[in-house]
Amino acid sequence: MFTKFFNDESGAVTVDWVVLTAAVVGLGIAVLTSVSGGTTDLADTISGELSTMTIMSH
Repeated sequence: MFTKFFNDESGAVTVDWVVLTAAVVGLGIAVLTSVSGGTTDLADTISGELSTMTIMSH
């Protein structure tokens, strides 16, 4: 009975998918944190440029 239990690998695929999914989520969070600073700076630069522009009216 114990030998059959130890040789059963039916749950191993689930563990593989959980680990793979966790790795993808972790990579996504790492990319998000590294890119967010640059996009915030760029948005501030664009906002500053647009606020100094004047709009001509006819």
